[in-house]
Amino acid sequence: MGGITAMPRSKSLTVITPSHWGRRSLLADILEYRELFYALALRDLRVRYKQTVVGAAWAVLQPLALMIVLTIFFGYLVRFPSDGIPYPLFVLCGVLPWQLFARALNDGTMSVVANGALVQNIYFPRIVLPGAVIVSGLADFAIAFLVLVGLMAYYGVTVGAQVLLVPLMVVLVMATSLGIALFLAALYVRFRDVHHVLPLLTQVWFFASPVFYPSSLVPEAYRMIYGLNPMVGVIEGFRWALLPGASPPDWPMLAISFCAASVLLLGGVMYFHRNEPAFADRI
Repeated sequence: MGGITAMPRSKSLTVITPSHWGRRSLLADILEYRELFYALALRDLRVRYKQTVVGAAWAVLQPLALMIVLTIFFGYLVRFPSDGIPYPLFVLCGVLPWQLFARALNDGTMSVVANGALVQNIYFPRIVLPGAVIVSGLADFAIAFLVLVGLMAYYGVTVGAQVLLVPLMVVLVMATSLGIALFLAALYVRFRDVHHVLPLLTQVWFFASPVFYPSSLVPEAYRMIYGLNPMVGVIEGFRWALLPGASPPDWPMLAISFCAASVLLLGGVMYFHRNEPAFADRI
C-alpha cells in the first residue's frame, strides 16, 4: 500500500537589523525618531511628581534644602572661603548644575532597563531613552534657576556679558552626564550591580566637585588632574558667568574639563552602540 511522504519544509532564519548599525550619529538617531523622543520626555515630566503632595515644587525645595544644609555646616561652622560672594549664593550656583548632572546621570542610567517592555517589543534607537530623560531634567533646572535669580536680586547682584556662557555650561553638563549615563545604562542591562554602585559614585563625585568650596583650595600642583573632572570646569564657569564678583575660572583647567566631557560623550556613545543589539535579550 502506497504512502504519502511529506517533504520537509526548508527552514530559514531571517535576522532583522538596522542597516545603519554603528554608522549613525547620536544627533541623527534623535532627529529621525524625534517624535518618540518628545513623547518620552513629556511622559517623564508628567509622571515625575505624579501623586506627590508638593508636586513640581520639589524642583525648588531640593536645591534650597541642600543649599541651607551646606551653608550651615560649611559656611558658618567650617567657614570655607567663597571668593567674597555671600556663601548661600556661592553654594546655590554650585548646587544647580550639580543636581542637573546627578539627576541626569541617575535617570539616564536606569532608562533602558526601566523601559524594558518597550525595548523588547519595538525597534527604535535605544539611545533615545537616556537622551529623553536627560532633556526632561532641564525643566527642573529651569524652575530652580528662577530661585537663583531671586537670590541674586536679594543680594543685589547684576550680571555682565559673561552671562552668555551659561547655556554653554548647561550643554557641558548634559554632554558629561549623557556620556557617563550611556556607558552605565549599557552596563546596567548586563550587571544589576550598577544600581548599587551608582549612589556611591555620585557621592564621591559630589565631594570631588567644587559645589561648596572654591577650586582655589586645591593645590596648584594638582589643578590639571583635578580638572579631569568635567564638573570642575562647569561649576566654576557657571559661577563666573552669573556672579561678577567670582574669580575667573582657571582657563587651562576649564579646557581640560571640556576635553574630558567630549571624551566621555564619545566613549559613551560608542560603548552604548556596541552593546545595543543585545539589550532586548538581556533585559
